[in-house]
Amino acid sequence: MTSDAPLPPFPPDAFERVLCVVAHPDDVEYGSSSAVAAWTAQGIDVAYLLLTRGEAGMDGSEPAATAELRVREQIAASAAVGVTQVDFLDYPDGVLEYSLGMRRDITRAIRAFRPDAVMVSAWQVEFMAGLNQADHRVAGLAALDAVRDAGNRWVFTDLVDEGLQPWSPRWLLIAGDPEPTHGVDVAGDALERGVASLEAHAEYLASLDGHPPVRPMITGIAALQAQRMEGVSHAVLFRAFDFHAPPPIAVEAMRLAGGPGPG
Repeated sequence: MTSDAPLPPFPPDAFERVLCVVAHPDDVEYGSSSAVAAWTAQGIDVAYLLLTRGEAGMDGSEPAATAELRVREQIAASAAVGVTQVDFLDYPDGVLEYSLGMRRDITRAIRAFRPDAVMVSAWQVEFMAGLNQADHRVAGLAALDAVRDAGNRWVFTDLVDEGLQPWSPRWLLIAGDPEPTHGVDVAGDALERGVASLEAHAEYLASLDGHPPVRPMITGIAALQAQRMEGVSHAVLFRAFDFHAPPPIAVEAMRLAGGPGPG
């Protein structure tokens, strides 16, 4: 269900800790990191979990050297937006496969960090920026399932044996979803820090033929997304699921039935 109504911001106290789960170095930096900068400026604790080290991303560089470079650039990019906890898993870049092991590893990270919100990449074949990359789709879907796994003590019981008790994040935030529900105002310093975070991937971006200049690309995307909000010049949009709220279809069904509604 879509609407022409302006998208709302998140409630001021919506979350205090956010875990971003993505496939590659630079995935958060293509727009979403400006929202991360806005969050950290408010005192929200944000951590990153990357499933790969991006070793298959540079045609002219051997994978081991590329992984070292991209990890280094990612740590610098994260620091630009106030993120100091950046963890890397060792799944193979370019050929991610959905697996129970991947779900377990993401579940472990969720239980360890105990976030109120988990941010993931869109898993649709076609997303906000066009056709989605295979690793992004796998990472997004595995992270979605791990959000539920994290709250169920009878899934991956070995994690309880490790001392990681179940934890259920309240929010799932999907970056790049074609049907966003919420926006984050990133005008000003947050946008500048978001630009700086992508610019930190300088050597990687230099290896990509025809890559557009970072500043006009990031500021332009944020300006376009701000058109979906009210009174905002630059924004980052997300599709958000609040697991503490009743499903929208239940609310609508009760409204049509003339009942008081769930909850």
